[in-house]
Amino acid sequence: MLEIDILTIFPELFGPFLNTAFVGMARRDGAARIEAHDLRHWATDRHRSVDDTPYGGGPGMVMTPEPLIPAIEELAGPKSPERKVHVICLSPQGKALDQDRLTDLAAGPPLLFVCGRYEGIDQRVVDLAVDEELSIGDYVLSGGEVPTMVAIEGLVRLLPGVLGNPDSIETESFRGGGVLEGPQYTRPPIYRGLEVPPILRSGDHGAIDRWRRDQALDRTRARRPELLDAAPENRSEGGD
Repeated sequence: MLEIDILTIFPELFGPFLNTAFVGMARRDGAARIEAHDLRHWATDRHRSVDDTPYGGGPGMVMTPEPLIPAIEELAGPKSPERKVHVICLSPQGKALDQDRLTDLAAGPPLLFVCGRYEGIDQRVVDLAVDEELSIGDYVLSGGEVPTMVAIEGLVRLLPGVLGNPDSIETESFRGGGVLEGPQYTRPPIYRGLEVPPILRSGDHGAIDRWRRDQALDRTRARRPELLDAAPENRSEGGD
């Protein structure tokens, strides 16, 4: 079972997400346990404060070690080599979250996602309680809730039986050689003058596989050439 806890000041954002589509299905079927926890539950002052002004000045507010660290330690245990929960903070400063990392996380220990807000979290939270910082892209959002949803969706769809056709995972972008997926078509065969490539209706599965591979390489070359640079075995296939 995939086990995920989420620490956030906006647990209500996760309600529809966790109960809809295949994430909801995985929870109902017992393939995943995913729960969102309100960080303010661990706040100790009457205002249930979770942030304060930054040392050194600057705009915005910073999330404080209290109540973040006590909350993390209650949900995951103190940071140590023996801790059985992997604590992740989604942050623009983190390493890029890619398909390989998702695959590793899906096969690993239970996870706790810490959702930052405001101008970020006190560095001591990262130093004392977080195992890994991950980023979903080179841009800034207002909080870690949406990135956490992105990561959870990527994790849940890797669970056996969640997707109707398990082969779907193997033919997607970033799988099968690390290239983008090529174009897809369905009925009707002609729409507004644009025809489905005849080879896809030929019944020649070997030729179809080669065409799809060439299309995937062409698309990757045009849109994400750095992926081919990272995989030298792809450079000579489907050449111009």
